[in-house]
Amino acid sequence: MKQTNNTVQKANPIKWVPSVYFGMGLPFVALSIVSVLMFKDLGIGNEDITYWTSLLILPWSLKPIFSLVMEIFGTKRQYLIITEMVSALMFGLICFALPLPSFFAISLALMGVLAVSGSTHDIAGDGIYMQELSAKQQGEYVGWQGAFYNLAKILTNGGLVYLAGMLSKTMGLQTAWMIIMAICAAIMFALAVYHFFVLPKEATSTKGKSFSEGMKDLLEVITSFFTKKYIWLYLVFIFLYRLAEGLAMKVAPLFLKDGVEVGGIGLSNETYGLIYGTAGTIAFILGSILSGYYISHFGLKRVLSSLVLIFNVPFVVYLILAIYQPSNLWWVGTGIVFEYFSYGFGFVGITLFMMQQIAPGKYQMAHYAFANSLMNLSVMVPGMLSGKLSTMLGYEGFFGVVMVATIPVILLSFFLPFAHKEDK
Repeated sequence: MKQTNNTVQKANPIKWVPSVYFGMGLPFVALSIVSVLMFKDLGIGNEDITYWTSLLILPWSLKPIFSLVMEIFGTKRQYLIITEMVSALMFGLICFALPLPSFFAISLALMGVLAVSGSTHDIAGDGIYMQELSAKQQGEYVGWQGAFYNLAKILTNGGLVYLAGMLSKTMGLQTAWMIIMAICAAIMFALAVYHFFVLPKEATSTKGKSFSEGMKDLLEVITSFFTKKYIWLYLVFIFLYRLAEGLAMKVAPLFLKDGVEVGGIGLSNETYGLIYGTAGTIAFILGSILSGYYISHFGLKRVLSSLVLIFNVPFVVYLILAIYQPSNLWWVGTGIVFEYFSYGFGFVGITLFMMQQIAPGKYQMAHYAFANSLMNLSVMVPGMLSGKLSTMLGYEGFFGVVMVATIPVILLSFFLPFAHKEDK
C-alpha cells in the first residue's frame, strides 16, 4: 500500500514542482537585483549597494558544504519547508527595519540570513526533484522548473518593482518598499504552508554517514575535481565567460535608474519593471529555448565560440545607451530586450559546457554543483568591484571596460580543447 501511495505522489509532480522552483527564484532575484533598486531609492550610494548586494551571493557558492551537512542531518522536505518559513520571517523583518535610522546595516544582516536560507532551499528543492522523480519525469518537468523560476523573476523584478513605483506616488518610497517586502514575506509563508501539505514525504531516512566520513568524501570529491583533464583551463574559461556580466549586472539597474544629469537613463520604477524586469525576462526565456535547439542541431563544440560572442558582445547595448542617453523608451526597451535575449541564448552554452566537459566522471552531480558554485564567484567578485569602478570612470567609461573584459573569453573560446566527446 505504501508503494501505491508513493507512486501516486510521484505521479503528480505538477502539484509541487512549479511552486518549489518559484520559491527558489523569488528570494534570489529579490536579493541580487531588487534589493539594488530598493537601496537606490532609499538613498544608499552606488558603491555600497554593488559591494554588499554582490557579497550576498556568496552562500550560493557554498552549496557543496551546505549539502554535506544536509545529507547528515534532517530531510530535504524539512529543510525546504523550514527555509521558506525563515525566508518569510526575514522578508517581514526587513519590512520593519526600513524605517529605522540604521536600516541599511540591519537589512543587510537580515538579507545575509535570507541568502543562507535561500541557497539551502535550492539544494533541498533540487534534491527532492531528483529523489522523487524518475529520469523520464525529470525530463518532462524540467520545463516547469525553468518556467516558474523565471515567473518568479518576472513577478519580483517586474511586477513588484512596477508596484513599488506606483505606490511611491501616493505613499512615498519607504512605505512602498515596506509593502513590497511584506508581499514577499506573505508569498514565502504561503508557499511554506502549501508545501507542508503537498510535498512528498521521504519514506526512509537516507542518513548513514558520520560527519568525519562526509568530510572524507567531500575531500575526495574536491581532489578528483582538481585533477581532471584541462580543469584549470576550464576554470579560467568559466570565470572569464561571465566576467563582463559580473561587472555589468549590478551597475546596469543603477545606470538605468540614475538621472540623465549624472550619466544615467532616468527610468522610473514602473518603466524599469516593465522593460527590464518583464520584457527582458521573457526575452531571456525565449533566447534560452532557441539556444537549446541551436546547440542540439550543430553540437556544442561547433557553436561554443558563437555562443560566447552572443553572450558577451550585446553588453555593448549599455555602452551605446551611456554614450547617447536616448530619451525614447522604444530605443531603450529594444536595446535591453535584445541584450537579455542574447544573454539567455548564450547562457545555455556555459551550462552545457560544465555538464559535458567538467561534470563527467564518478562524482558527476557533485562536480557539476562544484563548478556551478565556482562560477557564481566569477559574478560575485567583479560585482563587488563594479560600483567603485563605475564611480571612478563614469557610466560611459565603465561600460567601455565591460566590453574590454569580453575579449579574453572570446579569444579563448576559439582554442579551447574538449576533454570529452559530446556523444558521451
